[in-house]
Amino acid sequence: MEFAGCTKHSTRVPRRWSPACGSGHIPQPQHFQQQGSLRKSLCSGWGSSGALPGSARVQPEPCPSLCPQSMWKTQRSTVKGYFLAGGQMVWWPVGASLFASNVGSGHFIGLAGSGAASGIAATAYEWNGMFCVLVLAWLFLPIYIASGVTTMPEYLQRRFGGKRIQIFLAILYLFIYIFTKISVDMYAGALFIQQALHWDLYIAVAGLLAITAVYTVAGGLAAVIYTDALQTLIMLIGAVSLMVFSFIEVGGLEGLQAKYFGAIPSIRKENSSCGLPREDAFHIFRDPVDSDLPWPGVLVGMTIPSLWYWCTDQVIVQRALAAKNLSHAKGGSLMTSYLKILPLFMMVMPGMISRVLFPGKYLVACADPEICQKICGNPSGCSDIAYPKLVLELLPVGLRGLMMSVMIAALMSSLTSIFNSSSTIFTMDLWKHFRPRCSEWELMVVGRVFVLLLTVVSILWIPLVQAGQGGQLFIYIQSISSYLQPPVAVVFMLGCFWRRANEKGAFWGLLLGLLLGAVRLALDFGYPEPRCGEPDGRPGLLRHMHYLYFSMVLRVCFIHDRLAFSPVFSKKFQLLGHLYQSLTNSAGKDFSSQKGESQCREQLCSGAGLCQSDCVQEGTESTQEGQGPSGLTQPHIPLLQARADPELRNALQGRSVISPGLTCPPCNNFSSSPT
Repeated sequence: MEFAGCTKHSTRVPRRWSPACGSGHIPQPQHFQQQGSLRKSLCSGWGSSGALPGSARVQPEPCPSLCPQSMWKTQRSTVKGYFLAGGQMVWWPVGASLFASNVGSGHFIGLAGSGAASGIAATAYEWNGMFCVLVLAWLFLPIYIASGVTTMPEYLQRRFGGKRIQIFLAILYLFIYIFTKISVDMYAGALFIQQALHWDLYIAVAGLLAITAVYTVAGGLAAVIYTDALQTLIMLIGAVSLMVFSFIEVGGLEGLQAKYFGAIPSIRKENSSCGLPREDAFHIFRDPVDSDLPWPGVLVGMTIPSLWYWCTDQVIVQRALAAKNLSHAKGGSLMTSYLKILPLFMMVMPGMISRVLFPGKYLVACADPEICQKICGNPSGCSDIAYPKLVLELLPVGLRGLMMSVMIAALMSSLTSIFNSSSTIFTMDLWKHFRPRCSEWELMVVGRVFVLLLTVVSILWIPLVQAGQGGQLFIYIQSISSYLQPPVAVVFMLGCFWRRANEKGAFWGLLLGLLLGAVRLALDFGYPEPRCGEPDGRPGLLRHMHYLYFSMVLRVCFIHDRLAFSPVFSKKFQLLGHLYQSLTNSAGKDFSSQKGESQCREQLCSGAGLCQSDCVQEGTESTQEGQGPSGLTQPHIPLLQARADPELRNALQGRSVISPGLTCPPCNNFSSSPT
């Protein structure tokens, strides 16, 4: 096998690249990490010689407009450009979009309503998310980037093999989005507009969807992320303004603590506790038996759904995958983590203040079903109108318009994120399964049409949201999440960090876990929680097991099922780059210092034709099952020698990744084809 001669390579790093022949070694991924930003390194220049860190040579080419255009030009005509914003997002729009996607109108309405009804305990969900978003950036995201996936169901398909788990999970994600995200956000936003403008609820929904669908369908993820960044700024300005006015009106934090317990509705049932504030309203950790949020459930049961939301939810992960590299994704996650401190002061406490300011006239804390039905149309309670009433009655005219913009911005930022991610899942995981040879144009058309169909189904679910949320919208969201999300979260955690997990155990464990969750969810809808003062005739499972405790039990049952169905190790190619240990087990040696350098270079195109080598210090092959070659450095996908393994060769052909954002294709620098 002979070299066909060296070729010049451009500094514009394509998706797939190969080292220039004759350099003797491959630049190690840590060199790119030290630059902080790969794009910045390329445009700042490495000198006239075109030397890359690590002594690999490339021929530089001018890029005067590459950096500015990377901000705005994301190739919406391609699948990657439409669904992943071209992978060119820097840290601050990523962080803003993560926050805006999380904090929609459901948060403003739901968190403020929970604050008005029961105090600050709902803040635990927000502060739990502070840490889970960092787990995404430091543990899960390197695996997703190394796997080269677009959707979360696609990751499980690559990790475990087979199509059934991918299709099953894609359908489940769409189910969760409709019932806990889209319908809830539309209901919350329409509720605010109904209170402000006295419009019919469904007319308000139709108007909001018309605005939202336009730039979601037309612009793809790039338009969504940049719009989210602007809307995050609007939300922060408006919410902080309302917070300041609210605390001034109530007399600061001390005034809130003194007056909250006296915020009792003027009309309530005699000889009952209905309508009275909770004694533990200013405590996050509450009684483990009788409270609305028991502290063991907060510490353990809440964490599992939070890990699903922040580490495996397509809406969140898709924004992180749109970052230009791992450093920018981590920066965006840090930004989001800091912003998650604010909901306690911007949403929960203003809801409590609303109860203090309007206990009698507007009956934010109403306890009589007939009165509540007249006030807000919900006999279970009117705490969800706490935030709208505060905006409409406390703020001056000009700031009311600002807060209207805030609520609409929150709604649209959340809806557009969900619409884009849902269309991504449907297009890439379901449509491509039935039409594997469809064109990129067809995929983008299907994604846009699916958004329109999704809105129709979500509107039809709104009446059930209105009837089933029991007066606290936020509790409705979290209870459904606790029933459906723990099995999904655990299958991702075991898939990413446990090499023994396989497709059979993942699929059947996921199926059985979701069946248990679906039974509990059906019981909740069939036996709704009684209103205050009414006898509780629900089954004992519903009366005595809090939904956070059920989340803990569901996790244990799922892990047991996984152990029962996982007697066999996954195949080698299913571990490479899809398992966290495969990113960290390599010793890391520089190719230039290895013996047998020419043989190492010759192996670059051997076997599967992958621009990768399995050489070690003595020029021999040394790998263990499930581990990569010792000649590479993290972060990367360590590859086994593909030449001796036909199954592995077929699996890795043309998509092996050296470092986040860089892939290595079949090499054409040799005159003869790979053997």
